[in-house]
Formats: sequence, structure tokens, C-alpha cells
Amino acid sequence: MTSYWCELAWLGGDETVAGVSIGVDGDRIAALEVGVPEAPPGAERLAGLTLPALANAHSHAFHRALRGRTHAGQGTFWDWREPMYALAGRLDPERYHRLARAVYAEMAVAGIGVVGEFHYVHHQPDGTPYEDPNAMGSALAAAATDAGIRLTLLDALYLHGGLGEAGDTWTYRPVSAGQVRFSDGSADKWVDRVSSLHASVGTETGRVGAAIHSARAVDPEAMEVARDWSSDAEAPLHVHVSEQEAENTTIGFAFDCTPVELLHRHGVLGPRVTVIHATHAEEPDIELLAGSGAGCCLCPTTERDLADGIGPSAALAAAGVPISVGSDSHAVIDLFEETRAVELDERLASGHRGTHAVPALATMATDTGYAALGWADGGRIEVGALADLTTVRLDSVRLAGTDRANVLDSVIFAATAADVAHVMVGGEWVVRDGRHRTVDAAAELGAAIEELCSP
Repeated sequence: MTSYWCELAWLGGDETVAGVSIGVDGDRIAALEVGVPEAPPGAERLAGLTLPALANAHSHAFHRALRGRTHAGQGTFWDWREPMYALAGRLDPERYHRLARAVYAEMAVAGIGVVGEFHYVHHQPDGTPYEDPNAMGSALAAAATDAGIRLTLLDALYLHGGLGEAGDTWTYRPVSAGQVRFSDGSADKWVDRVSSLHASVGTETGRVGAAIHSARAVDPEAMEVARDWSSDAEAPLHVHVSEQEAENTTIGFAFDCTPVELLHRHGVLGPRVTVIHATHAEEPDIELLAGSGAGCCLCPTTERDLADGIGPSAALAAAGVPISVGSDSHAVIDLFEETRAVELDERLASGHRGTHAVPALATMATDTGYAALGWADGGRIEVGALADLTTVRLDSVRLAGTDRANVLDSVIFAATAADVAHVMVGGEWVVRDGRHRTVDAAAELGAAIEELCSP
């Protein structure tokens, strides 16, 4: 057993404790003692505040290459999709592996121990499957292994290019040229492919879940297929929901309900389900989520960047819907920013401060995210939990002078990814003193993005 002594550690709830001794055996926390005044002989000293490793519950890794290239223009989400599709069209398994390896290393350096990759770039640009139909998913799994973080690969069912009017009815449209590589052609073909991926990826640090891209890209009958696969595989199921008002309007015209109600009608909602964004969810939607045990992942930096709106975090929390956070399009990769934005955006929307207590915010970034991604034994510092830890230094210009009695408040509201000192995943150090142990994330990001974005 290897021993560590934490100057300060957050143990969940209101417990931020000085002098915490942690024993790690294999990939688990095997011993825990609080109130230890000095580092015991042989224990490694961790200065600063040690937290469970952070959980990034929603990622599209290839969007990282759009950073700084799509943020300054005018328009809406629907305009932003065009350069996103163009970038997706330039990916292949080798390029995607190089980019994702660097993106996941950037996440590790930012304190993230697990990522949920919402994966929909499946096939060749013309829609033809690769010789290995899961070449793109396997590239992502290998990238996460290289970067040393846990991965839940949420393989997305994506069949349609939206809904449109056809006389007096609304029907699903075919996928566009930019979307054709996302589609398997049918839900049954998706099942065949994702089942093969599920059988090949399961490791100590990697697993496969399912995703329904959205109600505009997956018809209700196909949703039921994804629901059944997730249930049979006992795997997480994530869904983009009500990200834009136009989505609610279209689904309302086509089905006379909201996207959340449509999921409910077809038995999709449940404890394994996490809806993403829910920016324009209404009160009955939130009641349905709460009643089913489903969670919600908020991605504030992306929701701001795309002018989607502010999610109903107060109503979600009041109803008991578990909230996690994600960096989504990676406008920045900083879970501290995502987490405090849940509270700060709610202040702007409501005119009131303190809707979400600091421990609740910290839980969103750790325990709830791990659970949403199918790692229910992670995201906490307790005996038997996964030995996934992040230590934040307190001597940076942002955190210097921190009141040790309120240290978690300072970290949640003032820390950035740059303040992460060390990251452990499964009992192994991935990041030490702010540097990834095996990947030069900045250099590899630069090379991979230049290759993808050069004319």
C-alpha cells in the first residue's frame, strides 16, 4: 500500500479536513485517516487541497480544433454547425487519435480523471464504413489510454438530418452531406456496431455507453432501440435535449410535445440516462426528469459561446435532478469554470446569489459526473472508492491568501485549470507538478490542429 498525506482534503459535503492520510492499494483507496497533524513516515506529502478527480461528463473531442476559429463571428448554433461539419469531414482514425490523445492530456492537466465522449463521427466522409467499422471509436479509446484518463465512450445513434414539413405533416429528413458519416443507416445497424465496440473496449479505465444524438436526429422507434441496448448492456445513455428553442418548436409541431416528453413517452428516461443541456426545458420536463431518476449535464461555456441560453439549474436542483458538468465543445477545458458558471449564470438569470451551495457545486464536478458516466465507485475520497485524485495548489496568484477555513469556496470560485498540481487515476500519477507525465499536450495539440486546419 502506498501512503499519501494531504495538507487539506475535501471529503464530500461540508467536510474539508486538514491532515488527511490516504492509503492506496492498486486502483483503490484502501485506508483513510483524518486529523493527522504531520505526514507519517514514508507518506508522500500533497500540499494544497486534494479533491476527487474531476469528471467531464460531456465532450466532443474534435471540437477542440475549433477553439479561436469560431467564437468571434455572428450567427447562431445553426450557423456554427457548418464549420463544425467541415472539420469533422477532415478526420480519419489516425488524425482523430492524435488530436484526441492531446485533448485528453489537456483534460488530465486540468484535473480531469474521467471523460464522457459523445461520439458520432463513425464512418468515412462519404458514409462508407471503415474496414473496421469502429476504427474511429477505437482511436478515441486508445487516445484516452495514452493520456491516462478514464473514458466512457458514448456511441451516438444518429439517423436523420432534422424534421421538416411535408404537406400537413412533419417528417424526418435524410442526413445532409456533412452528417452522412455520423449515420449507420438504421438503428439495427447501430446496434451491431456498438455491440462490437462494447465487447472490444471494456477495460479497467474504459467502457462503452450509448447516446441518442437528439430528438431531431433520432426517431422515436429508434430511440427505443437505443433504450433497450443501454438497458441490456447496463450502460449509461446520454441525450442532447432542448439545447435550442428551435428544437422545442420543431418537436412540438411534429409530436405535440417537448423533447423530454417525447423521451418519456417512449420509455427512454431512467436512472441511467443523462440529458445534456436541457437549456429550454420547461417545468413539466423537469418533473419528468426528476420522477424518472435521470440526470442533467450542463455545459455553460458552450451554452454561452453558442448563445443557446442559461440552463434551469435552480429548478433542476430543487426537483432533485442530479447535475453534472462538461466542457462540450472545449471553448475552454476548465471544470472549475464550468462548475462556478452553474451558480454565476443562475445569479444573472434570477437576480439572487447562493442558489447552489459550494459543496453541491463541487459534487457536480466530481461524484455526480462519475455516476453519470457509469463509474459509481469514483468521484469520492473514501475507503473502497477509485483512487482518482486531483490536488490544487494554493500558492498561485489566483489562490494566494486563501482562507484555509473556506478553502473549497476559494477553489470553486477562483481556481483555474492552471492551478492543478497533481492528478492520480487508478492509483497512478498522470500529472505531476502541472505537467503530464507522458504527453506534451501543448506541442501535440499544436501539431494535430495544424494538420487538421491547414488549407
